Amino acid sequence: MKERLSAAIAAICPVDPALEPLARHHLDNLTKPRGSLGVLENLAAKVFCIQGGGTPVVDPARIYTVAGDHGVTAEGVSASPQEVTRQMVLNFLNGGAGINVLTRTYGIDLRVVDAGCAGGTFPEHPQLIQRKVAPGTANLAVGPAMSEEQCLSALLLGLDLADAAHAEGVRVIGTGEMGIGNTTPSTAMYCAYFGLEPEELAGPGTGLSPQAVERKAAVIRRALSVNAAAVDSGDPLRILAALGGYEIATLAGLILGAAKNRCLVVVDGFISTAAYAAAWKMCPAAEDYCVFSHASAEPGHGRAMQAMGATPLLHLGLRLGEGTGAAVAMGVLRGAVNIYNEMASFEQAGVSVVH
Repeated sequence: MKERLSAAIAAICPVDPALEPLARHHLDNLTKPRGSLGVLENLAAKVFCIQGGGTPVVDPARIYTVAGDHGVTAEGVSASPQEVTRQMVLNFLNGGAGINVLTRTYGIDLRVVDAGCAGGTFPEHPQLIQRKVAPGTANLAVGPAMSEEQCLSALLLGLDLADAAHAEGVRVIGTGEMGIGNTTPSTAMYCAYFGLEPEELAGPGTGLSPQAVERKAAVIRRALSVNAAAVDSGDPLRILAALGGYEIATLAGLILGAAKNRCLVVVDGFISTAAYAAAWKMCPAAEDYCVFSHASAEPGHGRAMQAMGATPLLHLGLRLGEGTGAAVAMGVLRGAVNIYNEMASFEQAGVSVVH
């Protein structure tokens, strides 16, 4: 399994920097003052470069909402009980969640993945992918959340999802997740990867009181201590196995697989960004293929983004997860690409050049 992961990482190439001036030349000749569409121009150029030139495209677009449970919920780190993960998966399949509304609104394909939910299999559904690695992680506050083999299985699941999307012609992938308690492993991962403190990053998640947030930070500090050998190793895979979750590892593999396939990834919020951090630590070139959809309202997200030198696209106060921020950002991405493809040049419009 490790060989396949290594091969996928080795196949990820940085985007060709020579393509950027070509995209900018085209954008600068459209009927507008140079640079006046700001971030939209940056997004259009990014898609152009990722796709190797030619006409940039966003569709078909797909969001994978990956679900998994966490043993650390036994420590009282979530205001919601663990069974809500399973209930929400069924809600996704019934079309009643926030991500369902937004993917319908924006015409985005949605796939729901059971990577590690507690309990048995779900009823079959055309949008559901059942690839459970295990029925939830172990409690990271008393030992590793996953074995290295389990973590690799989840990473390879992500690679499989990326390859399936590529084979089906998907051009843009969004990350989403569902897992009660998963802000705790995500925060622990940020602390381990970037040397940050739990007290600085821990947030309310599903609605914890300030006192409960303090207890959550203490649980994270304990997790970092009992998993110190993995943390101190600096090995991103060992850290992910010790502190992560099945949905987080699957999303990390999805990001790596999409980068291998030269597919743009729209990264959702707090938990998805933790998955990105793991992928980025394993392969820095993955950065070239990712857009951060939004600034999560979860307090530690800004610190983690700062540690990676990353900039979110939207500031909407979102903290739901599921891929909801990615769905909204895909709408913006479509607008950016349509500007590139459909806006008239000065010559076509018979307009004098505007500086």
